[in-house]
Amino acid sequence: MFLYAYLLFTNMLVYHYSIIDWPFKYVKRNIIKAMQSILESFKMAINLMLDLNPLLLEIVGLSLGVSLTAVLLASVCGFFAGALLALCSFPGRQAILVILNAFMGLPPVAVGLTVYLLLSRAGPLGDWGLLFTPGAMIFAQWILVTPLIAALSRQVIEDLNVEYRELLWSLGANRLGMLLTLLWEGRLSLTTVMLAGFGRAVAEVGAVLIVGGNIVHHTRVMTTSIVLETAKGNLSQALALGIILIVIACLINAVISISKNYAERASA
Repeated sequence: MFLYAYLLFTNMLVYHYSIIDWPFKYVKRNIIKAMQSILESFKMAINLMLDLNPLLLEIVGLSLGVSLTAVLLASVCGFFAGALLALCSFPGRQAILVILNAFMGLPPVAVGLTVYLLLSRAGPLGDWGLLFTPGAMIFAQWILVTPLIAALSRQVIEDLNVEYRELLWSLGANRLGMLLTLLWEGRLSLTTVMLAGFGRAVAEVGAVLIVGGNIVHHTRVMTTSIVLETAKGNLSQALALGIILIVIACLINAVISISKNYAERASA
């Protein structure tokens, strides 16, 4: 009788702990399976980069080309607009500054929709035929980046103006001369501003997806390709592009940090 009770008790314990332990084993098995899948995708992504996959290189090249062009155009407009706002006083200047600061946070999808309406066949710029072309993507990124560069460059030029204004006036410099001199003196800080604008442009997805259409071999860039490949389940290519995008962002931040340190040492 005692032996029977002992066996019954031990069987109940084994059954009880097996029921409790089963969910943990299930979760552990699923976690291991998921990690193996992720590691395999990472391995394939690294192989794609090391093999210099032609489609991958094409997408990265187009992304850099579009973003660099947009940032260069935005820098030309933004630097001079920021310098004029820093040096000139006129009615409505404060309202322009408020609008400019607000436009630093423009929603990309709203910009994309606006550019789409402008460039569509029914829009005022439809005759240009830019919709679903790299030109439309450059236009959208230019709109996004210009307020950022103008606002940041205005602050840079305004600080330099406080420091050098009396010296430049004593040398007989006019407004244009002051503007060009301050732009040159602030070249390192303005380079940092350009890099910040490039970081915003190259990581943008909403506007370029709307106006570019994400067309393969034509308007597919890194961000839109990541969205598409993730939706398709092609994680290896999405991860490869994501890694490249992260590396670019890290390089931009490193260059900004080095530029700031160099500028501080030069001013000291």
